[in-house]
Amino acid sequence: MAKLKAGDKAPAFALPDQAGTKVKLSGFKGQKLLVYFYPKADTPGCTKQACSVRDARAELEAAGVAAVGISPDKPEKQQRFDAKHGLGFPLLSDPDNKAAEAFGVWGEKSMYGKKYMGIIRSSFLIDEKGKIIEAWYKVSPKDTVPKAQAALKGE
Repeated sequence: MAKLKAGDKAPAFALPDQAGTKVKLSGFKGQKLLVYFYPKADTPGCTKQACSVRDARAELEAAGVAAVGISPDKPEKQQRFDAKHGLGFPLLSDPDNKAAEAFGVWGEKSMYGKKYMGIIRSSFLIDEKGKIIEAWYKVSPKDTVPKAQAALKGE
């Protein structure tokens, strides 16, 4: 799958959140959106990433930015993850990886020499009209928020 870049139209999605409510990209029309993809709820890197978004929510919201996390986890697991860490923003379930494929974040990974398919941790800042402002593939969990903040400031 081709990687998205600044100026590209963000792929549409309609996925259930941790409460089972369908969340659509079109529901964020008129505001900016930080979308980040993570491999698995409640693992160390994914927890660090989600908590950094949680901790920056007030600042992001003040800049007119909503946030959603997307992983292959089922809504029940996302709900436990949210409750355990008090995240308070939509965590979307993409078990068939359709959204991940559309955003170009489903790909080959390797661990201990073994190759497998999985989520390539990535984040996207999307403008009010659904266009990509910036895309970060293979983003570090600790860099998701700082990169979005820098892009919002035009850095």
